[in-house]
Amino acid sequence: MTNKFNIQNIEPNILKDIYTMMFRIQECDQRIQRWLTAGKLQFQYYPCGGQEAIPSAFTALLNDDDYMITTYRCIHDVLAKGSSVKDVFSEIAGKKEGLCQGKGGPMHLSDPEKGLMVTSGIVGGGVPIANGFGLSSILNKTGKITLVSFGDGAANIGAVHEAMNLAALWQLPVIFLCQNNQYAEYTAYSDSTKSKNLTKRADSYEMHSINVDGRNPVSLYYAAKEAIDRARDNKGPTFVEAVCDRLQGHAFGSEEEHMDQEKLSYAKNNSPIKKFREQLISENILSIDEIEQIEADATNEVDNAEEYTEKCLPPTESDLYDDVFSDNRDIPDLDSSVHSLEPRIINEENSENITYCQSITNTLDYALGTDESIVIMGEDIADPAGGVVKATYGLSTKYGLERVRPTPISEQAIVGAAIGASMAGLRPVAEIMVNDFLGVCMDQVTNHAAKLRYMSGGKTNVPITIRTMIAGNVGSFGAQHSQSLESWLTHSPGIKVVAPGTPSDLKGLLLSCIYDDDPCVVMESMGLYFGSGQVPIGDYRIPLGLADIKREGSDITIITYGASLLNALEVASELENDGISVEVLDLRSLVPLDKNSILNSVRKTKRAVVLHGAVKFCGFGAEISSFIHENLFTDLKKPVARIGSAYTPIPFSKDLENYHFPNNENIKATIKNLM
Repeated sequence: MTNKFNIQNIEPNILKDIYTMMFRIQECDQRIQRWLTAGKLQFQYYPCGGQEAIPSAFTALLNDDDYMITTYRCIHDVLAKGSSVKDVFSEIAGKKEGLCQGKGGPMHLSDPEKGLMVTSGIVGGGVPIANGFGLSSILNKTGKITLVSFGDGAANIGAVHEAMNLAALWQLPVIFLCQNNQYAEYTAYSDSTKSKNLTKRADSYEMHSINVDGRNPVSLYYAAKEAIDRARDNKGPTFVEAVCDRLQGHAFGSEEEHMDQEKLSYAKNNSPIKKFREQLISENILSIDEIEQIEADATNEVDNAEEYTEKCLPPTESDLYDDVFSDNRDIPDLDSSVHSLEPRIINEENSENITYCQSITNTLDYALGTDESIVIMGEDIADPAGGVVKATYGLSTKYGLERVRPTPISEQAIVGAAIGASMAGLRPVAEIMVNDFLGVCMDQVTNHAAKLRYMSGGKTNVPITIRTMIAGNVGSFGAQHSQSLESWLTHSPGIKVVAPGTPSDLKGLLLSCIYDDDPCVVMESMGLYFGSGQVPIGDYRIPLGLADIKREGSDITIITYGASLLNALEVASELENDGISVEVLDLRSLVPLDKNSILNSVRKTKRAVVLHGAVKFCGFGAEISSFIHENLFTDLKKPVARIGSAYTPIPFSKDLENYHFPNNENIKATIKNLM
């Protein structure tokens, strides 16, 4: 333990600040528990008793604009980073005046003005995001550092290891602060790992590490100084293990029987605040009168915050939908007008005939060349590979590896870094190689990217774009490389989802996603990569939430998106010979959804088929079908039909794969049955 440093070498004002913060944290922590005991508040609370010294020492050396990310046991970290007690109290009471307008609560506090960017209720979930803030500091040369705090339980989670590896690889100014309180919820440290100390894990990533007594503010100060100085001197990340004691059960009201009672009793009688108070007096750094004044001021601040909170008002129903997206018009639940756009005429004079794949390359090239905030990252994206289908070929050669960043095979680290970078002012484009791999990083996508804006009360934006490829129905990739998982994403409020079916739509939608202030997922289709079409040159954007009639008709509407557009157009052409006039409506955007175009088309044709390549059962088509029936029931001549894939994993055999996916004959037969 590095606990033998001289207290006299630390400026008295810093020591005073550390004690002030420690006592302030203790007062808040205990007041919250008294509220809960009295029944004034009801929520799950995770006390921080015994850990007050750790953030108090670290934040004494951080700048106000340095970044912090923490976890659900967070009240000590949040207050140490500078958030006011009244803002925190009103938030955990669920009030509109709260730090996050009552939308975050005690496990999701954020205060970007103070540098507190993310509090994640998912164990270890916030750690990959720290790398994005570190990356932004390097690219923008801001000198800011990022402190990410987590517990010993999180140290066993894969996302943390992915993040540590990437931080070391990219030499990011990130401090990984493990507050080892020796219990992962109800499980003792010795029952979670065979590691004698966690710093050894940093060695495998060639990362500098420090093991420190987390009970001792003086030792913590020197550990913090070492880690912070290294980060500011561009010496890369540091892993700090601060060993401390948790002075109570896992959550408020939890039993303590699972804890070592002898050690717990000793720790309570020798708490960090008690010992530090005695040391400050014995070393003549603060007098008893000075300390008592600090304590009285802290108690008074907490009293005032409690009184303020009791007067605050709760949010109203009108606040519910605010902050899901940067623009409420994009929320599918709301009957709001879609964005409008005069169609741009695409001709040979202002366009080029290129493939879908080349359209991706050209769009990313245009974005990188016109905006320094654009950065792309993903597996194998750099030359000479240039991506698995060459969609990013040439970009790393042209723009360098700082902005076209190849990554390890670490989907959680990729998306997490993109999230953090986007919150720090960049506009990252992250590539997840195939749709199936979203399952590996779904926590980052749906629990973080999708929710951070809302949980912050609209104080943060997450302008991240995720490109991902659907590889089904192109030739025997099998069950784990072929899925179309858009319904996972559309069921997660806060994510925008597009599925372009032509090279020009790919450019228009991808560029709009890059410049959208919300997280977007672009669902590309491998089956379209080598088809060609006219694509506008230069800045070409299609507003999200705007469908397109790809073929006009009068008898029936096929509503589709992505690669299924090709099937729909082929079928429409073939059925024309049978005297059936088919309108093809390409949704292009699933969230936001162009409801008006759906209603207008089906109101005209009075028949509809919803077609997609994903599994039919619980697929996105069910939502469209339900919407049509709810709004046009009396207009319909026949019930809406749905066409999708069979309820099976996608088989390897090409013969079986052909049976799995919809085909033109299925589609034609369905349409004829509706006539």
